[in-house]
Amino acid sequence: MTGPARKVAGSPIYWNGAILSTMAADDEAAARLGQNVRQLRAARGLTQAQIARRAGLPRATWANLETGAANPTLAVLARVADALQVTIEELISTPRAAVQHYPRGTLPTRVRGAVEVRRLLPDAIPGMEIDRMELPPRARLVGVPHTPGTREYFACETGEIELVAAGERWRLATGDTVAFRGDQRHSYYNPGTSRAVGYSVVVLARI
Repeated sequence: MTGPARKVAGSPIYWNGAILSTMAADDEAAARLGQNVRQLRAARGLTQAQIARRAGLPRATWANLETGAANPTLAVLARVADALQVTIEELISTPRAAVQHYPRGTLPTRVRGAVEVRRLLPDAIPGMEIDRMELPPRARLVGVPHTPGTREYFACETGEIELVAAGERWRLATGDTVAFRGDQRHSYYNPGTSRAVGYSVVVLARI
């Protein structure tokens, strides 16, 4: 067909026989944006008027964003992201469920020797690793040195755990925490007669 472009719900837009865009895809992106903006604003306990003032936007503009009917400019998206303190990528990504349940055994778990190491969180956190370690009696786990500048924090939750790092030996009781350089050789050992549980938080060095 020739002549001006025409748009029919759920159909591509044509101009002189060429497909310019798909309305359905545009609607899906706008709906994602609206749901994310709505959830992020509600999670901060702010009204539309309050968050609109923070963003320097008219309340009507913000309300339009939350309905999923808006087609904002990049400048508007930048203001919205700044007001919500998130990235533009997070604004337009696929919305996550408000609550997700991860039963025992569904998170990644690996066994190193006799020690069970389980990922504590289902979502990756850039630059950070958080694991739960369960050590049977007399079990030892040798840690893998990370990149230079990495910092590691280890907290003993149950029992006793002996940590060797920087040529020193630390015996952690329940509730104790040790912070050390994660780019050196280190190990964990359970000297007791019952199982011990600890949590490792590794903050990777920024390159």
